[in-house]
Amino acid sequence: MSEILAIGISHKTAPVELRERLALPEARAAEFLRDLRGATEIHEAVAISTCNRTELYLVVGDPVEAESTVLAMLSSQAGIRPIALAPAIYSHRNCDAARHLYRVTAGLDSMIVGEAEIQGQVKRAYDWALRKETVGPLTNRLFKAALATGKRVRRETAIGERQLSLPAVAVTLAREQLRTGTLEGCEVAVVGTGETGELTARALADAGARPLFVATRRRDRAIELARRYGGRSVSFDELPQVLLRADIVLAATASPHLLLEARELAEVMSERRGRPLMVIDLAVPRDVDSSCAQLAGVSLYDIDDLQAVIARNRSVRQAEARKAEGILEEEIQHFAAWLGSLEVLPTLAALRARATSIAEQVVRENDGKWESASPRDLDRVEAVASAIVNRLLHDPTVRMKELRDDRVHARMALVRDLFGLGGEERFGGEERLGGEERFEGEERFGGKERFGGKERLGGETETPATSTGAQLAEVRALQQRRR
Repeated sequence: MSEILAIGISHKTAPVELRERLALPEARAAEFLRDLRGATEIHEAVAISTCNRTELYLVVGDPVEAESTVLAMLSSQAGIRPIALAPAIYSHRNCDAARHLYRVTAGLDSMIVGEAEIQGQVKRAYDWALRKETVGPLTNRLFKAALATGKRVRRETAIGERQLSLPAVAVTLAREQLRTGTLEGCEVAVVGTGETGELTARALADAGARPLFVATRRRDRAIELARRYGGRSVSFDELPQVLLRADIVLAATASPHLLLEARELAEVMSERRGRPLMVIDLAVPRDVDSSCAQLAGVSLYDIDDLQAVIARNRSVRQAEARKAEGILEEEIQHFAAWLGSLEVLPTLAALRARATSIAEQVVRENDGKWESASPRDLDRVEAVASAIVNRLLHDPTVRMKELRDDRVHARMALVRDLFGLGGEERFGGEERLGGEERFEGEERFGGKERFGGKERLGGETETPATSTGAQLAEVRALQQRRR
């Protein structure tokens, strides 16, 4: 019986130095999955790799074996021992794996909760797997449902509407301050050419503003940024003239002293003839004298003001995230019911077949003890045995068919284990592990070859590298010690 296995690392479990060593861009992902197929029984696979996470969503025959193999291979790729990597790895199975993917796709597991980029990244990972023919009935349903859930979350909540980064908040404040409500064509004087200044200038330029970079130390850096973002550059000596023309001033230098005092800005404002000026000071220590806020026509925001906006926005997003979690649980129940239905009927059929086989065996074992029994008596004995099987299984059958929660898959696995039922068939007889029958619309994996065993896409055999074998041995030893 196959199971869904999600295994990976993220910004919550590993630093960027480790995440970058485990990244799986498309070319490396293709090679990784080929090696993985050669090492364990994998039926379906989708790899998601972003700057904040590397995750594999697999359909496997033996999740314990698959998890050990993946850990060993990731350790080999990262160049570290499995015992050092293990604390950063997380894994989920079946509905828990689906719930994790739903949260990832909806942006609930992101570094910035509610960010929208992850939905597109999940979609691209799924599309890549479709092109490589590594998806199947389970991953196909799983990813379609996750993407639909992500869209529903963004449609029914405001989880992505409030900005949580300094550049984005600066853009939002700028739009609100300008009478036109747009930054199109506005001139932004960027004082300072460091990382903070560049990121904010880029956000303002993307919104339509025209950046003007004022060099405080390195003129070449200002010229480079001006070329990059379609603006101009001037020396610091030209700042008074720049202030006369600018609509917005963004200050973000590393200077230990004030660059713009109230007296200087007052002179500038007197020459602007009532034109308002928005000043955003992101420097610590501050570049702009705080008393500038008292000048007529000047709107001054420092980094604390922006952080306060971010804190309010984060609070709103957290409230929306709680709504999103409720939506996720609704959708997970639908997926759980579907996943469980794939196992209930074949489990019931296997259970009834086992019970009937035992009853018939007991009757056969006692054939010689009923010498005086007539054929009619023997028929009655068989009917009684059949009736016992039917009555014994009636209530369990009814209850198993009524199961609808996210534990159905695990309960069916428990029933199969308790009664020693085989795992030869899966998905209600619609698909066998050998691949003779398939769901309607299911893709073939690797042309005519199954995506499992030791067969590659073209059908040739492949032996995993010896280094991976050594890593796998260490993983198994680690698991034994944990037990």
